[in-house]
Amino acid sequence: MKCAIVTGGSRGIGRAICIKLAEDKNYHILINYTSNESAANETLEKVKELGSTGEILKFDVGNTEETLNVLGKWQENNPDSVVEVIVNNAGITKDGLFMWMPIEDWNAVINTSLNGFFNVTNFFIQKLLRNKYGRIINMVSVSGVKGTAGQTNYSAAKGAVVGATKALAQEVAKRNITVNAVAPGFIKTDMTQDFNEDELKAMIPANRFGEAEEVADLVAFLASKKSSYITGEVININGGIYS
Repeated sequence: MKCAIVTGGSRGIGRAICIKLAEDKNYHILINYTSNESAANETLEKVKELGSTGEILKFDVGNTEETLNVLGKWQENNPDSVVEVIVNNAGITKDGLFMWMPIEDWNAVINTSLNGFFNVTNFFIQKLLRNKYGRIINMVSVSGVKGTAGQTNYSAAKGAVVGATKALAQEVAKRNITVNAVAPGFIKTDMTQDFNEDELKAMIPANRFGEAEEVADLVAFLASKKSSYITGEVININGGIYS
């Protein structure tokens, strides 16, 4: 069975990606979540409604031991399943001015985005190389490309994943594995629900926030065979706010 894993797949952009991949019906979808089981089950129901298959996997991507334990058990129970697509979408924000930032807020954000990328991708990478096919898509952010005041931790985490994307892409390209990053701007999700949309959209040339489905369309393209000559790229999807 061919599978795609989406970390942080229960809500927001992650959920939209799971649904879009389900529409394409190429993959059994592994929906990772950390705490919100009902949201993860809702996502799974939507995947099934589209005639696709999936399952939920509970682990914190930033916790190496837990990640390896859950993925290891899954692989043992599904020896014939091959993960071809990895979408590293899990991320958290703990915004605040750097001068007042507690070390816990720095570490938590770096750990989820950067170490989460390592923990999940590193678990599967040898299998992808043996299989000579794979699609790795890392969700970054406009913050990781241009930096955002009040988000030094988040900008650092996402900027680091941009560098990792470019380096890993060069290591694995000969084996028909692509590694790309998607950098959304302001997208309507739980993460941005407290933002003043009217005020912020004046900064956006497209004059609106993006929809999670628009990001999911791009991810689905990068997860498909159509994108085989695109690798090491950071694709901005932000209504023109930064390019």
